[in-house]
Amino acid sequence: MIRAAAVGDIHLGPDSRGLLRPAFATLADRADLLLLAGDLTRHGTPEEAAVVGEEVAGLAVPVIAVLGNHDYDADRPDEVTRILTTYGVRVLERSSTTVRVDGQLVGVAGTKGFGGGFAGRSGGEFGEPEMKDFIRHTRACAEGLRAALDHLAAERCELRIALTHFAPVPDTLAGEPPEIYPFLGSYLLAEAIDAAGADLAVHGHAHLGTERGRTACGVRVRNVAQPVIGRAFAVYRLHVPGAGPADGPGDRPADGREDRPANGRAPRGSGR
Repeated sequence: MIRAAAVGDIHLGPDSRGLLRPAFATLADRADLLLLAGDLTRHGTPEEAAVVGEEVAGLAVPVIAVLGNHDYDADRPDEVTRILTTYGVRVLERSSTTVRVDGQLVGVAGTKGFGGGFAGRSGGEFGEPEMKDFIRHTRACAEGLRAALDHLAAERCELRIALTHFAPVPDTLAGEPPEIYPFLGSYLLAEAIDAAGADLAVHGHAHLGTERGRTACGVRVRNVAQPVIGRAFAVYRLHVPGAGPADGPGDRPADGREDRPANGRAPRGSGR
């Protein structure tokens, strides 16, 4: 069994230094890896990226991340990525990485993703060049995610996780105003996940959404935006094929009394 800790939308800044470190320090006994689902900073500045790096530096488990829209706000995503990398974070964008846990090879494929909406209520590559660029960017993210998942399959990973910031399904957006669904995710991400196959999909971005959903082909989707999970991180248990059921009581957030320290929440009003 593999235990994946995950959280997104922590929106850290200089005034939140040390906020999550006490909770993250417990990961050695509770999880095998930590997934960060984007919006790690408030505005994507180098100073904020360094705060995030300090929170996770030297943890006993691998830390794997994608960036979110907030991490792009200052137009310095490459610098944010470089800073996080210096602290040992593996930052993915249409790429993948692997972790070996108790002899099992676990693969994580990641992309920020983008918007566009969901089947029946989505944008298309038609009309103005700005609209075409919008959807083409989403499609490129989805195609990159699929290629990364396919690569992990070729590496014979026992388990594969899709990590995004934007949502792949509308299920986990329940609670958000329907009018903004097109700006919260895209069905193209789910199509990529279903086409390549995955054991779990993790995303953030939808602060008012719902934790649990599934793709059309039954891949479990979890919205781990911190306002949704209500704690410093949630832990999901994944069973290696042939070792028992993949879903059930084990696929639940860890006990909030342990991973919700008094100062373990991101500041309110951080935005999406």
